[in-house]
Amino acid sequence: MFGLNPVFIPGPTNIPDRLRNAMNVQTLDHRAPDFVEVFAPVLHDLKKVFRTENGETFIFPSSGTGGWEAAITNTLSPGDRVLIARYGMFSHRWIDMCQRHGLDVQVLECEWGTGAPADRFGEILAADKGHEIRAVLVTHNETATGVLSDVGAVRAAIDAAAHPAMLFVDCVSSLGSMDFRMDAWGVDVAISGSQKGFMLPAGAAVLAVSQKALAAAEDARAHRCYFDFRDMRVANTSGGFPYTPPLNLIYGLRESLDMLFEEGLDNVYARHRRLATGVRKAVDAWGLKLVAKSPDLHSDSVSAIYVPEGFDSNALTDHAYNAYGVSFGIGLGKMAGRAFRIGHLGALTDVMVLSGLATIEMAMKDLDYPIALGAGVAAAQEHFRNTAGDQVRAAA
Repeated sequence: MFGLNPVFIPGPTNIPDRLRNAMNVQTLDHRAPDFVEVFAPVLHDLKKVFRTENGETFIFPSSGTGGWEAAITNTLSPGDRVLIARYGMFSHRWIDMCQRHGLDVQVLECEWGTGAPADRFGEILAADKGHEIRAVLVTHNETATGVLSDVGAVRAAIDAAAHPAMLFVDCVSSLGSMDFRMDAWGVDVAISGSQKGFMLPAGAAVLAVSQKALAAAEDARAHRCYFDFRDMRVANTSGGFPYTPPLNLIYGLRESLDMLFEEGLDNVYARHRRLATGVRKAVDAWGLKLVAKSPDLHSDSVSAIYVPEGFDSNALTDHAYNAYGVSFGIGLGKMAGRAFRIGHLGALTDVMVLSGLATIEMAMKDLDYPIALGAGVAAAQEHFRNTAGDQVRAAA
């Protein structure tokens, strides 16, 4: 009725009024000097979130899926071999895209609930004496399963094999919510989007690209036009776009970066860890299990939760929406009907998370789940009470 309920899907996320107001601008000339004065600092400040000194940042009018396409079409040629593991719906979709572009895709099948298999990557790369594998692709935060992979371990495996493969990372649902270290992890292309940690609507793919990947773009023979790094670099040099930019999103991104820096990136990550831990405490109190196989794989932006045998997770999320007007993530791919997801990223506080936990508890109780009403909320409350002074609070 009032449109005040927050969403608990893993993106798009809740949009703070401050960002909605920042995007509420009249049409402006994107070739005028005042746009250049806004746009150039946005590209520069994005480097701080990716934690890169050497990479270049790009913004394409697109979702993260367009960012995937930009990564592979700018740096690879049809027939090139890439190495990727399938351990969730989004790694699966990236594999599908690579195959459609005519790449030779070497797929490692992994159990859903596990992460990127750095050790297996290392073995395959060490055996690739001819260096036919041109790139290793990793989904940092697998949104379908709530699994965070160790990108640093993948880089270590590539280096241990003395292999020149590039490293591409999908960090769409981790950037701006969990620590990401492009330079330290040797990432060559990092792909994110506006609708997750940046707390904006979908519509802007945000990338950071290493000098190695930019050099590869000079020799790549894949067809690209709209997502061409070369055209974008030339236009960005003068502070502009090769075509009409998503101007309102860029103004929103400027304000989003200001909000992240005001809170402090380390505080942003600590807030997400605190909120995620509260959700995990609730899951334990319900007697349910996370899809992620072990604590080292737990995502701080989304939790995927198995429902008990004989229950339908999609019926649960439907009921939560129809009865209480609150959205939770449905089960995707192999998780359809088996698990629901609680997104806990972006503009959220402990108070907001408690409202989501209370809502999904009511929905589970309505559907006769074997839980004690209030158990999960109480467990999260205890955690939030005991950790209330551990970080700088985000502005409400």
